[in-house]
Amino acid sequence: MVDVPAASSATESMTLCHRVEQFLYHEAALLDSWRLPEWLELFVPDGRYLVPATDKPDGDPNRDLFLVQDDRFLLEQRVNSLMRRAAHAEYPHSRTRRMISNVRVTGRDGDELSVAANFTVHRVRSGTLDTYVGHYEHVVAPAGDGFLFRIRRCVLDLDALRPHGKVSIIL
Repeated sequence: MVDVPAASSATESMTLCHRVEQFLYHEAALLDSWRLPEWLELFVPDGRYLVPATDKPDGDPNRDLFLVQDDRFLLEQRVNSLMRRAAHAEYPHSRTRRMISNVRVTGRDGDELSVAANFTVHRVRSGTLDTYVGHYEHVVAPAGDGFLFRIRRCVLDLDALRPHGKVSIIL
């Protein structure tokens, strides 16, 4: 990755940032409304969804253990499972609200952009509120008027997953 070159105008730079923000806000709305099949369409065919372990946030998915390390096939399986009643950890579905902030385009490699953002995901289930805090490190590819995820990496700032020790929702 290389640094994002200076935009030819401040307007172009602001427009690009706005488009990326709108993409992430649209994704959050799909996840919060459990429209997971539509959310899955936000990935390129070889896209990946990654959540590193809390004790190794800078981990390499080729060497280190991850909480989630899904290629497109595994991601489709995850979505199909979460949409079934048999997914006891998420049936009935949790209620979630995502807050996304500090969205930045941090790099460019050809047409693809590196995007960073902070997130908080609030999950309510069975009278319990869990809060997941962290940051995103995405690589997005242009697609029509928008973008698609090549890599969707969610790095948790938590030092442990409490109280249940797992992540049963999409961060």
